[in-house]
Amino acid sequence: MNDTRVFIHGLLGHSQGTKATFLRERYPDMIIEDFRGTLEERMDKLNSVLAGKESIVMVGSSLGGLMAAMFALDNQERVKKLILLAPALATEEFMPNLEKRTDTPATIYHGKDDDVVPLAPVQDIAHRVFNNLTFNTVDDDHVLSKTFTVIDWDTLL
Repeated sequence: MNDTRVFIHGLLGHSQGTKATFLRERYPDMIIEDFRGTLEERMDKLNSVLAGKESIVMVGSSLGGLMAAMFALDNQERVKKLILLAPALATEEFMPNLEKRTDTPATIYHGKDDDVVPLAPVQDIAHRVFNNLTFNTVDDDHVLSKTFTVIDWDTLL
């Protein structure tokens, strides 16, 4: 069975943004949608888009990383892997998930100069929730402008 690959953009991102365009050009089968509205509305759309899909590999950026993590914790048997880019885990919306654990492999890239999503709380939360975690602290900012294009996507995906 082929993996279902999906990219979830951040709060102000969209399906035509820099990261989405980069991934679409390299992985034309990747699901890349626009997510708008409240977190609940975005999660409803994500659940709808992924309904019936298995072996899901999720790439989530910022708020999209929060969404991917929440989806994975609720659908562990369907999610094969997570790649989270500066995920907004240190939020009130994620707090109910702190008691959950997952063995789903998770790779996180987070810039040490991120001034949008603080590094330390995300690192703490990630180590609590993900049993199979690779956490990469990189010399970069929130959008990972120096890191994103040099990540070994072929290996990760």
